[in-house]
Amino acid sequence: MSDLILFWHRRDLRIHDNTGLIAARKKTSKVVGVFCLDPQILQRDDIAPVRVKYMLGCLHTLQQDYRQLGSQLLILQDNPVVAIPKLAVALQAKAVFWNCDVEPYAKKRDLAIIEQLKTENIEFLPDNWDQLLHSPQEISSGTKTPYTIYTPFWKNWISKHKKPPVDILPNLENLTDQEIGICENIGTINLPSAKDLGFIWDEDLIIQPGEKAANKLLEYFLENSISNYAENRNFPAIDGTSHLSSALKFGVISIRKIWQTTIEALANSNSEETNKSIETWQKELAWREFFQHAMYHFPELETGPYRQIFKVFPWYNNETYFQAWCLGKTGYPIVDAAMRQLNQTGWMHNRCRMIVASFLTKDLIINPQWGEKYFMQKLIDGDLCANNGGWQWSASSGMDAQPLRIFNPASQTQKFDSEAEYIRQWIPELKSVDTEYLISGKIPAWECHKLGYPTPIVDHQKQQALFKEIYQQVKMES
Repeated sequence: MSDLILFWHRRDLRIHDNTGLIAARKKTSKVVGVFCLDPQILQRDDIAPVRVKYMLGCLHTLQQDYRQLGSQLLILQDNPVVAIPKLAVALQAKAVFWNCDVEPYAKKRDLAIIEQLKTENIEFLPDNWDQLLHSPQEISSGTKTPYTIYTPFWKNWISKHKKPPVDILPNLENLTDQEIGICENIGTINLPSAKDLGFIWDEDLIIQPGEKAANKLLEYFLENSISNYAENRNFPAIDGTSHLSSALKFGVISIRKIWQTTIEALANSNSEETNKSIETWQKELAWREFFQHAMYHFPELETGPYRQIFKVFPWYNNETYFQAWCLGKTGYPIVDAAMRQLNQTGWMHNRCRMIVASFLTKDLIINPQWGEKYFMQKLIDGDLCANNGGWQWSASSGMDAQPLRIFNPASQTQKFDSEAEYIRQWIPELKSVDTEYLISGKIPAWECHKLGYPTPIVDHQKQQALFKEIYQQVKMES
């Protein structure tokens, strides 16, 4: 057995501030990176082509970083339960290290790999958390149970000490010719394209992949947007958010580094407005962890609602309405603008994510899982925990102190796109329509016909009343 350690990258496609990778380097100078293109993930029906293209871009930059350190990142395209132990045995690796994940499939997969490694007497690194500031075991209520409401979670979570970024990774030892040959026989250093994997995304990525790009995004956000984040984050026509969700999804930037920047920004702040904005962003980062902890403790969330009433709710599930929603042809300008942004770019502003989710579930009375899946099929930052948590929040089916929440598309538009800038950007056929019509959603039928834009497919007031009526009936029967 050699001193070589395999480091298996999953949601941590970076060299710096990677706790598992640093742990491996402290054991040996001979570390080989490996990433597995898992058919069981890539063959799912909720994988977005744009997300695959972004991931492959991140892997490309990670390979370059490994080469600069003296080693390389090997690409496998197989079931990791088979491929990772097989590679470790062939290289006579003394250990395989990786960082933990909260998702149900990942947890099951990792347990299976651990059993395989045990049979080969190969070490592994247990319980190493890198993607969270606090592991799911660290945050619990006074009764030692997981939190199911965000506010008490936040109060506990923010009171805990947050670990700073970890050491810089020293150079790695070069592989021998024999080791390189073994790697090439089992895997490859050549990355496939998204098209090679069966995914077509010919548009440019609106978010550049890789660790350096993520750090530049963070720097830009801190210099240009953080001081007004609390206010500007709600307006889809304003570039007021960090755009770091994709980077966090794939771990090309560490949550520890991001958190440290918020602490430094607070220390350098000289206004209450800036303080409020930084703290608001901190709360959004805590929401991310809340949803990840929830998925860890309640894996059934992946396949169904948290609240009992929505496990028996009689959704209408009108396929024609659903297709109109997907295509941005509902006749509600703010909804349609958001869906067209998603379809054309692979990203949607968070305020709009809430609006369109509420519209699908409360106006069209369609099962939120339909929308949740569609988002995963389109989003560059599609993440099981965040997407599931967001949809359950919007549908009122999840862990939420407010039992029923309904967004009015018109009032949301009037508050957050009062000049209809966002609407005009994504629905060009409406550019000439009066702002009053666009923000009220009451475009004259004759003008809709002339412009080739649909009239509203449902009446919001009637559908809202209908949804509440169904909800109360199910509540009484439950």
